[in-house]
Amino acid sequence: MEALLLFSTLIVLIVLSVPIGITLGLSTLICIAFTSDIPLMILAQKSVTGLDSFPLLAIPFFILAGALMCNGGISRRLVNLAESLVGFITGGLAMVTVLACMFFAAISGSGPATVSAIGSFMIPSMKERKYHGDFAAAITAAAGTIGVIIPPSIPFVIYCVVAQASIGDMFIAGVVPGVIIGIALMLICYLTARKRGYLSSAARPTFKTVFAAFREAVWALIVPVIILGGIYGGMFTPTEAAVVAVVYSIVIGKFVYKELDLETLYECLRTTGLINGATEFMIGFSMAFASYLTIAQIPAHIGAWLRGFSDSPFLLLMFINIFLLILGCFVDNIAAVIILTPILLPVVRSIGVDPIHFGLIITVNLACGFISPPYGINLFVASAISGESIEKISKAIVPPFVAMVLCLLLFTYFPSLSLGLLQLLR
Repeated sequence: MEALLLFSTLIVLIVLSVPIGITLGLSTLICIAFTSDIPLMILAQKSVTGLDSFPLLAIPFFILAGALMCNGGISRRLVNLAESLVGFITGGLAMVTVLACMFFAAISGSGPATVSAIGSFMIPSMKERKYHGDFAAAITAAAGTIGVIIPPSIPFVIYCVVAQASIGDMFIAGVVPGVIIGIALMLICYLTARKRGYLSSAARPTFKTVFAAFREAVWALIVPVIILGGIYGGMFTPTEAAVVAVVYSIVIGKFVYKELDLETLYECLRTTGLINGATEFMIGFSMAFASYLTIAQIPAHIGAWLRGFSDSPFLLLMFINIFLLILGCFVDNIAAVIILTPILLPVVRSIGVDPIHFGLIITVNLACGFISPPYGINLFVASAISGESIEKISKAIVPPFVAMVLCLLLFTYFPSLSLGLLQLLR
């Protein structure tokens, strides 16, 4: 009864386009009021105490660091480095886009931000080289999903806070899968270029040109080294690493690249405040939502119901993947992580899935939602930059989407791809 009322209320409110934070709080409030004797005050208490978390401070600082890097001249230099490395290959300009997105992903932690920062350079460049506009937009949108997989990743931080898992371990687990997805998308670029006759973007590079591009971009490439090296070197926590990234971004943008001014800094702070306010609002009510789930034993009932279909971990994970892929078409990545983690994590734990491994599974699944209509926020960003219609981009996105799903299946059934590097570093 509790589960039926809770999920019915959730679905109705989501369909009515009620903000996710309000949806979580209101559905929890209704269930507490009508199905239990729990004091309503617990909703406010759990929401406030849930936000009293030091790791949550990493979210606004990583958002701010990404915004500062985006506006401080970083993205252009990363594009130049990527072009010097792979621009000469067939389909090289599209590969440059993917590689630049991989570099920028190690800075921004956001999918749409990655599409915006890299796409504003690369989509016009690809169209000038006679790439079809729909493909240029589609490959940029797909590559932008790597922004939430290669660390630092904002959804990773949120998942770890909700799941009470290690943010540092989650960051390490995202490195190899992010690279694999990037390689898979580059293969799509090569095959499409061979089929359509797209020309390479440049002559074969010399050591001198690669070194010059690397020297320009090295200050940006140091960021993930500082973050991951500092965390695993015991110098600072993930939250402190986010603060270090902000200070580093300001120094590099202002004094090295000299493209960061007070007006840009103010805009970065304003954008960060707006995004973080909405995110923290959702997280606060998600903690109350998760507490009610535990009290009502809803995850245990859902787990029993799912295992009623099959006792096979293979089939259960397949069912969860299909469910998440469908949900990602309609619900934002962060919102879905907040809602589903307390529901699904106990289920997958019961079949022996590591919480870090599941964090990667749920994030990659929902990252596919960035390029899946009708939600597909990366598609909308790429459409705005390219001028191509969503319908045309949605058709062109099919091969990259299939490649991402195949990668997802690899990550799901071969945990060593996500946990291997982590185990090696331990």
